[in-house]
Amino acid sequence: MNGKKQVTLYTDGACSGNPGVGGWGVVLLYGEHRGEFSGAEAETTNNRMELTAVLEGLKKLKYPCKVDIYSDSSYTVNAFLKGWIYAWEKSGWKKADGKPVLNAELWRELLSLVRIHEAEFHWVKGHAENELNNRCDELARAAIAALRTAYNSGSEGI
Repeated sequence: MNGKKQVTLYTDGACSGNPGVGGWGVVLLYGEHRGEFSGAEAETTNNRMELTAVLEGLKKLKYPCKVDIYSDSSYTVNAFLKGWIYAWEKSGWKKADGKPVLNAELWRELLSLVRIHEAEFHWVKGHAENELNNRCDELARAAIAALRTAYNSGSEGI
């Protein structure tokens, strides 16, 4: 190993309506340490929450690490495994058809964090038997519920 700490990051995003209220969940593993994090937004999309989960997980790392990132989002994983993100960056954040890449600001931020770390992306089947992916989904959905409760207890509703 190159002296970098080995970290495992499981992520998931969820959206109630698309667009709609969204949440993200992260399980971060380092040795025997485990951290769980989540958050929500009132008006977003599932893809934005999937990207946000990876971003927020990587932001928790204080030093450059070797990171295995597990996600059930083909959108997120394939951008790296198939090299789409590098083509988008080279083309000024335009897709092959010339249209702007959606969520470009999140992709740019994610790419900058991935370059700090030695990141490897792995796709996992969602809503299957992967305990940590399922936990991330639970965290994301709980964050959605908490945001709804907070709004419903105030004068505004979601």
